[in-house]
Amino acid sequence: MGGLRLKKRLRVVVSHLKDLLFDPEKLSIVGYVLLFIELVLNIFIIHRVNYTEIDWRAYMQEVEGVLNGTTDYVQLKGDTGPLVYPAGFVYIFSALYFFTNSGRDVRMAQYVFAIFYLIMLHLVFHLYAKTRKTPPYVLILMSASSYRIHSIFVLRLFNDAVAMLILYVALGLFIKKRWSMGCLMYSFAVSVKMNILLFAPALFFVLLNTGGYLHTFKNLTVCALVQLIPALPFLIGNYESYILRAFDLGRVFEYEWTVNYRCIPEWLFLSKSFHLVLLALHVGVLLAFIPRFMRYCAINRVQTDNGGSIYLLLPDQILFPMFVSNFIGIVFARSLHYQFYVWYYHSIPYILWSLPITTLAKLLLWGLIEMSWNTYPSTVYSSCTLHACHLSILCVLWFCWPQKSRYVIKKKTA
Repeated sequence: MGGLRLKKRLRVVVSHLKDLLFDPEKLSIVGYVLLFIELVLNIFIIHRVNYTEIDWRAYMQEVEGVLNGTTDYVQLKGDTGPLVYPAGFVYIFSALYFFTNSGRDVRMAQYVFAIFYLIMLHLVFHLYAKTRKTPPYVLILMSASSYRIHSIFVLRLFNDAVAMLILYVALGLFIKKRWSMGCLMYSFAVSVKMNILLFAPALFFVLLNTGGYLHTFKNLTVCALVQLIPALPFLIGNYESYILRAFDLGRVFEYEWTVNYRCIPEWLFLSKSFHLVLLALHVGVLLAFIPRFMRYCAINRVQTDNGGSIYLLLPDQILFPMFVSNFIGIVFARSLHYQFYVWYYHSIPYILWSLPITTLAKLLLWGLIEMSWNTYPSTVYSSCTLHACHLSILCVLWFCWPQKSRYVIKKKTA
C-alpha cells in the first residue's frame, strides 16, 4: 500500500517537473527561480572571477573630459581612442563616474552592472512569458549558456549592456501599447549605442500599422527630440565633430577582434568595397522582408471564447519583426566583436522557436552559434560556422515565414 502511494507521489512530482520544463504557462515561475539563481551567480562571479579591464577606464576618461567642461567631441578621448558614442552614453556613464568614485571603484561598478543584468533578464523573461512561444526549458538553457553575456556585463562593463537594457525596457513598453514612452526609451537606447537602430525598420511598420501616419510621425518626433535635446551642448560646442564621431557609419574595425570575418584575409576585411557590398546586401534583404513585416504586425481580429471578436496587436506581432530586423543587421554586419553578442543573444531562441523546424535543429543551431561566440580567438572554422548558422536561419525565415500567433480571449467568469 505504501509502495503504491509512493509511486503515485512520484508520478505527481514527475508531472509537475514536466510542466515546469515544457508548459509555456509556467514560464513566469521558472523565470523567477532563474532570477534568484542569477543573483547568487553574479555575486559569485564578481568575487571569484578576475575582472578584465578593456573599455571601462576609457569610458571614464571620456566622460571626465565632459565633466571638466569640454563639449567638442574632437577633444574627448580615452586610452582606446576618441569618444564615438552619442550623448546618452555621456550622461549615463557620467552618473556612473560619480557613483564609482571617478571610476576607480570597479567593484561597485560590477555590482551596478549586475543589477542592470538582473533587470534586463527580468524584462526578457517577461516578454517570453507574455508571448508563450517557447517552453520554459529554453529560459534555463539561456541562463546556463550565458557565460559570454555574464562577462559582457559584470567582468567587462561594456556600454552594449546598458544600451540593450534600455532597449528591453522599450520593448516592454511597446507590448503594453505605451508607444510614446516606448519610443522615448528606444531613442534613448540609440543615444547610448547606435546598434539599436537595427531594430528600427520593423518598429517603423509596427507604429504605422497601429496608428497610421499621424501616430507614426508623432512618435518619430519623440525619437528625434530624445536625440536632439541631450546633444545640444555638444552640437553647440562643435556640431560637425559630434555628428561625425557619435554617428560614424564609416568606422573601421580591427581585424584582431572580429568574430564573424576571421574566414577572410585582412586586406579584404578592411576593403571599403567589401563594406559597401555588405551594406547593399543588408538593405536589399531588409527591403525584401518589409512585406512580411507589414503583414505580421498588422492589426488582426482575435476570437473570444464566446463567439465574439476584438481587434488587437499581440505582443508577438511587435517582438518578432523587431527581433528579425535586428538579426538581419547582424547577419550582414561589417564586423562583430565579442561584446556584440548581447545585441541578439536573448532573441536567438525566440526566433528559433518561431520557426517550423524540429526542436533538434533549433538546439543544434543555437548550440553552434554559442560555440562560435565562445571560441577565442576566433578561427576560420568558428567564423564559417557562425555564418552558416546565420544564413540557415535567414533562409528558413524567408521560405517558411511563420504565421501570426493565435490567441483566444477567454471570457471572465464570476
